[in-house]
Amino acid sequence: MKMSDVAKLANVSPSTVSRVLTQPDMVSKETRERVLEVIKKVNYRPHIVARQFRTKATKILLVVVPDITSPFFSEVLRGIEHVAINSGYQVILGDTQNNINREEEYINLLHQKQVDGMILLTARIDKEKLEAISNEFPMVLACEYMDGLNVPTVSIDNVSSARKATEHLLTLGHKKIGHITGPINVVLSRDRLRGYQQALLSHDLEIDSAYIQEGDFSIDSGYNQMLKLLALESPPTAVFTFNDEMAIGAIKAVKDSGLEVPKDIAIVGFDNIKMSSLYEPNITTIDQPKYEIGIKAMELLLKIINGESIQKKKFVLKDNLMIRESCGTNVNIEIS
Repeated sequence: MKMSDVAKLANVSPSTVSRVLTQPDMVSKETRERVLEVIKKVNYRPHIVARQFRTKATKILLVVVPDITSPFFSEVLRGIEHVAINSGYQVILGDTQNNINREEEYINLLHQKQVDGMILLTARIDKEKLEAISNEFPMVLACEYMDGLNVPTVSIDNVSSARKATEHLLTLGHKKIGHITGPINVVLSRDRLRGYQQALLSHDLEIDSAYIQEGDFSIDSGYNQMLKLLALESPPTAVFTFNDEMAIGAIKAVKDSGLEVPKDIAIVGFDNIKMSSLYEPNITTIDQPKYEIGIKAMELLLKIINGESIQKKKFVLKDNLMIRESCGTNVNIEIS
């Protein structure tokens, strides 16, 4: 069944059928309903390749993630897809597996006109390359970012939120606080480390390099780096971890060492993934508005695709500190 067949049955021109499918507001209600009735009756499906050839649009968007196995990104992706589907777009995923070369390979899909736009949930290639691509193609960054990059970006304030998490441990009386970072070549790791350091300095506490261990985002690295902290002659009494997955690994290391959380050592995570409220003990963590980040990023990308001007480039969403059992309280408290 071709578009011309639908047009003949509905007694309209093929161009009218096309407008009903792509610009329905430009067609009268009576005509639109007649065409849609025929389309439904004959089960007509537009030829996607032909439509792309005519409109030079694929109606496909690419979302590039650093690690598809991370539970953090699933909520961000839900927000992205919710807006995309409601706007008539399909979403495909590219998993870089934290590999910069793979990130560049996915970006090449823009040059090949295989997608209409891209949301990067990772940004680790050269700043100049990213800016050059964003000047030519629709692109939005979300979660990760770069200082001074003139590209629409959606994130939280990672320095402030890390400072807030560390401040909470300080208010509980801890003075020996460790930090398990993410890979230091990632901007989020550096910003959360900075927030941790700012909190200690604001309380006139010395920053002990032995209390800072670099992980790789995973449960295993949280476990291994926690063992290193526990092996110190004077181990910390509290630890702030880069994310909840490493917090889970850290708690297991404490338990396997014959100690208890939070009785012997307090743990704070980051991201508020679903497992953080189910794990024993429940993990105190920073709640990122993951779903809202995805929605905002997708809305911005659609505006760029539609040729709308975006004056504001940096969108910083609100985070919250979720206080739970892992740092010494059995009451769920949310602090903005």
